[in-house]
Amino acid sequence: MQQPRVAVAVSGGRDSTALLHCTVQQARPLGLQVLALHVHHGLMPQADDWLRHVQRQSKRWGATFDSRRLGGAPGRGQSVEAWARDGRYLALTEMAQTHGCTLVLLAHHRRDQAETWLLQALRGAGFAGLAAMPVQRLREGVQFVRPWLDVGVPAIEAYVRRHRLRHVDDPSNVDPAFARSRLRQQVWPALTSAFPDAETTLAAAARHAQDALALAQEAAAADLSVLLRGDGLGLLCKPWLQLPPARRRNALRAWLAAACGSPPPQTLLDRLVKDLPATMQGSWPAPGGGLRLYRGVLSLVRAAAVPLMPLVPLVPLTPLSSPPSPLQLDLSRPGIVPVPGWNGHWQVQSARSEGVHAADLHQLVAQAREGGERFSLRPGSPARSLKKQYQTCGVPAWARQGPLLRTLDGRLLLVPGLGPEAAFQAPAGTVQLRLSWVSDLPGPKEQGQRAG
Repeated sequence: MQQPRVAVAVSGGRDSTALLHCTVQQARPLGLQVLALHVHHGLMPQADDWLRHVQRQSKRWGATFDSRRLGGAPGRGQSVEAWARDGRYLALTEMAQTHGCTLVLLAHHRRDQAETWLLQALRGAGFAGLAAMPVQRLREGVQFVRPWLDVGVPAIEAYVRRHRLRHVDDPSNVDPAFARSRLRQQVWPALTSAFPDAETTLAAAARHAQDALALAQEAAAADLSVLLRGDGLGLLCKPWLQLPPARRRNALRAWLAAACGSPPPQTLLDRLVKDLPATMQGSWPAPGGGLRLYRGVLSLVRAAAVPLMPLVPLVPLTPLSSPPSPLQLDLSRPGIVPVPGWNGHWQVQSARSEGVHAADLHQLVAQAREGGERFSLRPGSPARSLKKQYQTCGVPAWARQGPLLRTLDGRLLLVPGLGPEAAFQAPAGTVQLRLSWVSDLPGPKEQGQRAG
């Protein structure tokens, strides 16, 4: 049976050094194994020395040591602080999972909490930001806990002096390039001089924000239970508009965060709150894709996530009377195939239903509608005009814009928004490919269109 384990995230600084030492002292009589987890960010020239220091200290105190070095660099528009924080938590989670440990202790204290609240307030954050750091949070099966979030700095400093603990000093803590460093060096001394209880009161403000956030989340969950379309992917605008303004905004924010996978930009939230009550249909750019409003349902259309496949040469055929010209395509392999002139691409994915056999997709012609096309939705159903089929299936105008796919002998094989013609539909359960037409996302000038 594996010995019970608890992990401590250790940078080598004063606070995490004190927490590691304290945890080892408390864990020993309980029979707990302590893991010291260190993340090498690769940002400072002293980082190698810090790693060796924590490793030696952990061994001397009887803690198992493990470390990870972050690779890569901040993405475009991402701050170094955010990149390092995201990478650090990912590395800590992976190390804890590797060692079969489900509890990681973090050394954040009361002043860290007060600083976080103040920084979030200066950024204009809402409840989620002003809630600052939670006492505990679950990440992929690992519980991250901050046991010292109500402990002041003087108590930690006294512990370090009493046990004569050696720790490292990170020069980035006084680098004015970082917002938290500027706050500590320039703002905090003046603030506490004028308001000696600032640390305690700001930490209390964070707890109040946590309570308000919990209430907002509960209200959003209750409202969304009756606002979501059956598949959960669309927001029903009519009942949403019947909510009071504050609950309307709260529910929309929660739905967007869940649909997009991240908190929505405030500008997007403001635009939707303004546009949706007066708009019959429209489109808006959003993180991870685009939002589309059609028949009273607001949906997220995700950007394609399938890697680009090597392109088969596009062979122009006899041009039509109006552009874009027909193109010959090979769509017999999974991937993404752009179609020049159409502002979009075909996304081809392996499937077990609603698809076409790969053998039928080697030589196709992508071309515009000519008029008079007739289409069968399923075997045995009558062929009807594309307009009637679109209306029957509730396909919005923006989902009808792609090219039709025909065989070389002119038979209609697939229609964007409707799927494959009945004669080409592969039996369910057989190996097949599903084709989806993905239009380029609209620009801002296309947002909020009114129905004609």
